[in-house]
This record gives sequence, structure tokens and C-alpha cells, in this order.
Amino acid sequence: MALKRLPAGAWLMGIPGLLCLLAGGLLLAGFGTDLHPLLQESGAGLVLLVSGVALVGSAAFPLVLAELAAKDEAP
Repeated sequence: MALKRLPAGAWLMGIPGLLCLLAGGLLLAGFGTDLHPLLQESGAGLVLLVSGVALVGSAAFPLVLAELAAKDEAP
């Protein structure tokens, strides 16, 4: 049985994760260097990319748990 909607935990970790991935990509491309001196470092973009991957990966856990619960409820 397919899920009718995504769990709140998946949304709460997935959306910020995608935003971190986007911001990290922009920082690695060179955008944002005029905003703050810390954003001029090449490690700032890498930190946001790693954080984004971790958040998106963590968002998969509530989704998998909801899928398993839906399979247990189906006859």
C-alpha cells in the first residue's frame, strides 16, 4: 500500500536539506562571497553540501518507517 502523504518528519528534514544542498552549490560556484567574509572560504560550501546530504538522508527514515507501518496495517 502506498503512502497517501509524506510524514511530517520527512518534510521537516527534507526541505532544509534541499535548501542546504542548493546553498552549498551556490557557494561552491562562487556566489555569496560578498555577503559575509566566512562565506568566501571554500569550506563553507562543502559544509552546507554535507549538511544537506545528512538532512536528506535523515528524512528518509520517517518515510521508511511510515512505509513499514502501512505494510503492517494492510491485510
